[in-house]
Amino acid sequence: MEQLIQYLKDGKMQLLEVPFPALQSGCVLVRNHYSLISAGTEGKTVKDARLSYIGKARARKDEVKKVVDAAKTFGLLNTYNMVMNKLDAPSSLGYSCAGEVIAVADNVSGFQVGDRVACGGAGAVHAEVVSVSENLCVKIPDAVNEQSAAFTTLASIALQGVRQADLRLAENCVVIGLGLVGQLTIQFLKAAGIKTIGIDIDEKMVALALQSGADVAINRNREDLEQIISAETNGFGADAVIITAGTSSTDPVDLAGALCRQKGKVIIVGAVPTGFKRPNYFKKELDLRMSCSYGPGRYDMDYEELGLDYPIGYVRWTENRNMQAYVALVNDKKINTEPLITHVFDFKDAEKAYDLILNRTEPFVGVLLKYDVSKKLTNKVSFTSKSFSSSKANVGLIGAGSFGQNFLLPAMKGHCNFTGVATARANNSRNIADKYGFNYCTGNAAEIFSDTKTDTVFIATRHDSHAAYVIEGLKNGKNIFVEKPLCMNEAQLEEIKQLYEKNGKHLMVGFNRRFAPLVKKLKETFNGDYPKAINYRINAGFIPSEHWIHDKTIGGGRIIGEVCHFIDLCSFIAGSKITSVAAQVLNTSPNLNDTVAINLSFANGSIASISYFSNGNKNLSKEYLEVFGSGIATVLDDFKELKIYGREERSHKSAQDKGHKTEVAEFLKAVKSGGPTPIPFEQTYSSTLATFKVLESIALNGAAVK
Repeated sequence: MEQLIQYLKDGKMQLLEVPFPALQSGCVLVRNHYSLISAGTEGKTVKDARLSYIGKARARKDEVKKVVDAAKTFGLLNTYNMVMNKLDAPSSLGYSCAGEVIAVADNVSGFQVGDRVACGGAGAVHAEVVSVSENLCVKIPDAVNEQSAAFTTLASIALQGVRQADLRLAENCVVIGLGLVGQLTIQFLKAAGIKTIGIDIDEKMVALALQSGADVAINRNREDLEQIISAETNGFGADAVIITAGTSSTDPVDLAGALCRQKGKVIIVGAVPTGFKRPNYFKKELDLRMSCSYGPGRYDMDYEELGLDYPIGYVRWTENRNMQAYVALVNDKKINTEPLITHVFDFKDAEKAYDLILNRTEPFVGVLLKYDVSKKLTNKVSFTSKSFSSSKANVGLIGAGSFGQNFLLPAMKGHCNFTGVATARANNSRNIADKYGFNYCTGNAAEIFSDTKTDTVFIATRHDSHAAYVIEGLKNGKNIFVEKPLCMNEAQLEEIKQLYEKNGKHLMVGFNRRFAPLVKKLKETFNGDYPKAINYRINAGFIPSEHWIHDKTIGGGRIIGEVCHFIDLCSFIAGSKITSVAAQVLNTSPNLNDTVAINLSFANGSIASISYFSNGNKNLSKEYLEVFGSGIATVLDDFKELKIYGREERSHKSAQDKGHKTEVAEFLKAVKSGGPTPIPFEQTYSSTLATFKVLESIALNGAAVK
């Protein structure tokens, strides 16, 4: 199938042949019939991509700051490679479409194959097939055509702005900005019995607003604008003003303040700055409200990804219920999109549609892309098979997010033959296949496991899928390298252990810190199996509570997802099995368990203290490791400098290297040579089990757990 993509590096657009996106839990696959271009949001994205590097930096100052911070941690060259990797990747466009369901995940009950649906969100891209979560998908009534249904997402944005205005029958509202969202806003207001006044700088949009049902529509540049609004509102001013304009000027917000009545409401829907003049807002005690995109549920992972709905008794209008309301209003002929559809381009001519929007060669409002539904689609992209080196492992990859692209894949390159890659996002899968020379790309991980040419599978997906993929790989006789964590609970760990013992293949978790050059020097310094005292401080940094890693079902929390690294490194340095675990969490973050003190005891008498703190400051180095034993003390500072205190003081400095390249190279060498796995499974099992025991100890108020 084809997907419209653009490259952030130069703004180049193309229709790229990609596999079907992955049908993930809680999702449906939809074959698109139409998709709507958001001229404002997408137009800015495409315009920014076509800027020079300096222009991009000026347009995205926050991103530049992140790059500067990354350079301080990873170094200039590594940061440059990360940035270029992102700029070179094909980026998706679009978030509003309509089509037919062609596949349904096992846990989805509200849809079936053949349903006509309207879709929204990040998955609803301009592509022949999209994967959309259940809460971002609604059925299309029989009387509603798919062109109108493709407006659902943008219509929901407009509808949420109207809901935020909280107007009553016969009240009045001014709409500033009469683009597509503004025109839809006018129709919703009229359907609700609100006197509606539209304002825009474009006379054509003013005329269209009258066609959309506005009682009054005025050009912003009229000198008597405020007098007209005063007369239309009986001298009081507007009950509410909804701003749907997109501009860098503060004029819309300033104008809204002037037009509103005493204690009126101003709702910001469009992208406008809020550094406005204070007097009107202060004197009139105006209520300034922001409208959150499609409505409640937006940006909530539990709602959008996990499909957890808000009870209607507490949240009447969610983003999904807004989407339903729109198609129902179209079905009842209360909303009419026909006057708003100015252009329909065949999907193959999509680039022409964006040229129209960016160059404004002619007036436009609603611009649709039409898909050829008679075309036969393939869900996998295969390339000319290459001859593989018999001296290297044949590797398939599942998952390739930022970590996989920036650390794993560069480390794998040159050490293996690449067979197939499977990722959830179709454009990402194709990008990885092109860049590293995989034989095929797919959205279906099962194809990697069933591929007889693949003897080794690397897994770099979200944490909740690790155990299932490891188990599937072992059942199919594959060697497995999985990014941490190995699994999410003890039951999964025991199942993996039993399969591993029957499998006879290599299984290794990406505990890369063991392989860091300075850690190897540190380990060599303590020559002998004598007890060691280890103090490991991790300035982990704050991660918002809504981040996926905190979700118990997806990320498992930061102890399972991150602390396992540090437990394993302490075990490696101690050179002994963990015998007991005790942990206490800071009482200001008991729900997140992200600021925790852990004590470990080892069979050889060693002890370790791990201080994993999220409440520090990013200006302090992230990791600081001290090891004491037999008259020797070592200090490792953020994998950049190792100091050894013994008969004489020694110091080793290097660029930060946490061992990713070495761990991958040694694992792949072991796979091909038949040598022992670089991290014995017994040690992986022990470190993983100890991680679960940390949570058990926290639940027991810090009591030691054997």
